[in-house]
Amino acid sequence: DALATAHDMKKTDVSKLLDTLAEVGAKEVKSAGKFTIPGLCMIKTRLKPATKAGKREMFGKTVVVKAKPAKTVVKAFCVAAIKKAI
Repeated sequence: DALATAHDMKKTDVSKLLDTLAEVGAKEVKSAGKFTIPGLCMIKTRLKPATKAGKREMFGKTVVVKAKPAKTVVKAFCVAAIKKAI
């Protein structure tokens, strides 16, 4: 809504534009592992290592933990200018 009024565009056009940006971002993150929207954020993939099965101490109790496979997680980092503005 704010984008549409700021640039004299229809809401439907802006929503199509944002959908396209999301598709391109997902494709880039999947292929390159990194996608940056200048002035806003950077989206990266990170390989989380596998965990072994065993007993772990959690909150003072011993818990049996199952083994989990390695997986890729997506992380987003905002730009330094936004961090300073908040």
